Amino acid sequence: MISTAADVVRLLTVRGETLAVAESLTGGMVASALTAVPGASKAFRGSVTAYATELKRQVLGVDAELLAARGAVDPQVAAQMAAGVRTALGADWGIATTGVAGPEPQDGQPVGTVFVAVAGPFGHSRGCADGGKVEALRLNGDRAEIRMESVRSVLALLLRELASEQTGNERAQDTERNGGF
Repeated sequence: MISTAADVVRLLTVRGETLAVAESLTGGMVASALTAVPGASKAFRGSVTAYATELKRQVLGVDAELLAARGAVDPQVAAQMAAGVRTALGADWGIATTGVAGPEPQDGQPVGTVFVAVAGPFGHSRGCADGGKVEALRLNGDRAEIRMESVRSVLALLLRELASEQTGNERAQDTERNGGF
């Protein structure tokens, strides 16, 4: 996980971009993994640990009707958390975690149900209506294992998005160098 966090910080720094984190079930673990990387302050803006459902609405701007209808463990909630923290903290990228680490089910969702999301400066065609991407996870293990895998998964999702954008830029540059073919 440390190497994934280091890769995220390195790519963001090279690109001159910033990151903000919204966490629920991970309770600050994503921010901790990122700030363990030397030089993280060049890319990491900050985080919001919105553990209580009402904070997801009040601080991150998650739709109240969505929360009332589906609860906090929902893919759209994760997407809105990522977009909300990106806006609230003025970052280029936002990532979010929400889910059930246990020991009891929550909002009608079983233990191990997790949603991780990324919102960034890419176009609306990339995954979600708000220009973000959400990944649904069904994790096994105890509370600590579910939380750790959630951290790893959200950082890996962001890393894939950063790498795919970089690859797209490299393809565009290569096309220009090769006369448009």
